[in-house]
Amino acid sequence: MSPTGPHIAVVDDEADARAMVGDYLRLHGFDVALCEGGRALRAHLQIRRPDLIVLDLNMPEEDGLSIVRDLKARSPIPIIMLTATASPIDRVVGLELGADDYLPKPCELRELVARVRSVLRRAQAAPPAPPPHAEPSLQTPAAAPAREPAAPARTVRFGTKWLELDALRLRDDAGVEQPLTRSEFDLLKAFADHPKRALSRERLLDLADARDPEAFDRAIDVRINRIRKKVEPDPANPRYIRTVRGLGYIFRPEGD
Repeated sequence: MSPTGPHIAVVDDEADARAMVGDYLRLHGFDVALCEGGRALRAHLQIRRPDLIVLDLNMPEEDGLSIVRDLKARSPIPIIMLTATASPIDRVVGLELGADDYLPKPCELRELVARVRSVLRRAQAAPPAPPPHAEPSLQTPAAAPAREPAAPARTVRFGTKWLELDALRLRDDAGVEQPLTRSEFDLLKAFADHPKRALSRERLLDLADARDPEAFDRAIDVRINRIRKKVEPDPANPRYIRTVRGLGYIFRPEGD
């Protein structure tokens, strides 16, 4: 019987490593596609959109960081990075580009499965989009209850953008959407729920539900820098998401 779970694309130029990861994910119920590099991955994306990508960073055809940059500019597909170098620089750059998690190679396959499930849970936590508004029926049941007015959409101003909490998106004044990773949205929501309150990195990790075995406080700094580039008029001199020295960060809605 073929796996019917989430569809995972495994991208690695090493055939043995690629096959090993793919076999283990299939064993745990995932539907897996194997790609030997960026070109093969893009060809696969034309056919089917993965629920998550497991991506080796060190490939001769095209390095994984370039692939992360390209994918995140066009799609919110979650990405877990793998690299044999275990370089902290690779980790930070990958997170800055929008990757959702990171594991060094060789990785413990049980941990990889746990990370895949954790990232998928965060990515799939958003409620499904509501169906298009239906035309009114000509035959309305006499006992049908009156429809309650729809609640107003919850939006919060963040510098140059609006965060739509119900739609889980960030947009500008013209309605153009700014791509967000799930972790970025969770952080913005944490700030929106606690305006004008200084929040420690530890508290932000808890509020953004970012706790996992590899969570580390400085990962918050990387994500905050990414967010500032999206919402601050001048990210080098932030006015809305301010640093509180010795503690963490504070959201100032008025930019004071």
